[in-house]
Amino acid sequence: MEKLRIVFMGTPDFAVGILDSILKNNYKIVGVITAADKPAGRGQKIKYSAVKEYALEHNLNLLQPSNLKDESFLAELKSLNANLQIVVAFRMLPKVVWEMPSLGTFNLHASLLPNYRGAAPINWAIINGETKTGVTTFFIDDKIDTGAMILSSETEIDPNENAGQLHDRLMDLGSNTVIETLDLIEKGQVKTTIQTENADIKTAYKLNKENCKIDWSKSASEINNLIRGLSPYPASWCFFTDKDQEWNVKIYESKIISETHRYTTGTIVSSKKELKIAVKDGFIQILNLQFPGKKKMTTAELLNGISFSDEAKAV
Repeated sequence: MEKLRIVFMGTPDFAVGILDSILKNNYKIVGVITAADKPAGRGQKIKYSAVKEYALEHNLNLLQPSNLKDESFLAELKSLNANLQIVVAFRMLPKVVWEMPSLGTFNLHASLLPNYRGAAPINWAIINGETKTGVTTFFIDDKIDTGAMILSSETEIDPNENAGQLHDRLMDLGSNTVIETLDLIEKGQVKTTIQTENADIKTAYKLNKENCKIDWSKSASEINNLIRGLSPYPASWCFFTDKDQEWNVKIYESKIISETHRYTTGTIVSSKKELKIAVKDGFIQILNLQFPGKKKMTTAELLNGISFSDEAKAV
């Protein structure tokens, strides 16, 4: 049984949950690699990654290379004498890095591979109306999320769950799956499964302004899934127009009202407490949203300060 010496690579909160679990299970972490500090927000203050914050709090050996092929970084990485590397929500590694440890480099991905390879697997599983998802550990190769799979764990997606809630559940599921994977590697009992390629594999494309915009001509369930799948971050959006006014609105929470009506698609129907938008097979009732320059609020809070005319539309 080989004693593990681990280098951990990751950046966001999701990775912190996994790193914390590895540490609490008494595995030896000889180094942590995370993204370089970046200026963020209006004041352009330097922002540390969530993983850096955690590493500093726990006195872990921290590296922040801007170039993963840099000779001095590679020399420093080699000097840590790790025999295993773990990657969670980091970036693509050059071969010289993932080949370095004798036991390999494995990744935790928040989907049931080979589906939802790519940058936003949690979001796309909900957006596409999946009823189940999970996590997979796999050994890294020279492509993105295509390596030989070690373990996968599955979970149901609740029809009212949003991406933030699923993120937290998958972080817990991922922590357990990583610990099980470490146990197998330590005991030399890993059996891998090669990913099979087929035309039906779904991709977790990078989120951008265009694919986060609501298309009100779609069905109520497709629109509701988009809103859930992008909440709380980066949030779905659209324009509200009323006479000569236009607002860029983020929508965080909604529900489907299935009923027939005669409104044209996109018509905003509001009362003092309720705001709903006509779609082809019913209405999308808006429960939580954000207007430009305002904080996130409930619909009732918004309708305290604004009223819409019969001409109001969501586009």
